[in-house]
Amino acid sequence: MIVRADLHLHSCVSPCGDLLMSPRQIVKTLKEKHIALAALTDHNVAFNCPAFAACCNEVGIAALYGMEAQTAEEIHVLCLFPELQTALDFCTAWYETLPNVMNKPEVTGDQVYVNERDEIIGEVEKYLITSAPYALDECADRVHKAGGLVIPAHVDRPAFSMTSQLGAIVAGDWDALEFVRPHILQEHAQQSVATLPIALPAPYAITTSSDAHYVEHIGRRAFELDIGDEPLVTGSGSVNLAAVRAGLEKRVVHP
Repeated sequence: MIVRADLHLHSCVSPCGDLLMSPRQIVKTLKEKHIALAALTDHNVAFNCPAFAACCNEVGIAALYGMEAQTAEEIHVLCLFPELQTALDFCTAWYETLPNVMNKPEVTGDQVYVNERDEIIGEVEKYLITSAPYALDECADRVHKAGGLVIPAHVDRPAFSMTSQLGAIVAGDWDALEFVRPHILQEHAQQSVATLPIALPAPYAITTSSDAHYVEHIGRRAFELDIGDEPLVTGSGSVNLAAVRAGLEKRVVHP
């Protein structure tokens, strides 16, 4: 079975996200665009994941939960979990390590979280576009120990990425790499490694996702995941990570 997936979505709690990006509106748009697997990944928190879970359950969308973490190197990393409570526990502990830089809504944007009826239930005090004190490798190790997936985000972007902060895509325990322009790898496949604009240090699964901050961007870079005969959802209702990993294996690109 092939499913369409979008594993990088921001809601109204991200300061750079549109206030119209409520979990209910996100899920409504995902359904309209025939996306079967989705992840809510706000900056450094998972406070809108409970509402996202409820809305996804209503319409039969398989959901992953987590955040787009910002590491000590200012690299963005998608941290994804199949269980809601695991995501909430992990992301709340991560948030506690952020510096005490308070958000100024009139300057940097609102950071509100809501229930499944779009009612505001709280506002995040710390500014969310800051770095936790964990390096990239340590972030990955912590996520994997908690049973999650690690996908360095938009690795080919000129900001908050591996290439912008480290000068290259580095080898590590990544479950996949998210590209904005994965065609670069194919366009330059015949060139020498020395002239590649982006080189892979090892074989990695390649994904693309919307990184949507506005409703109209949801699903714009959704990708296909071939999970074969595996069920997408387990009997308990959570995403089958074994199926997701099997699908990612079929998206591996060799350097």
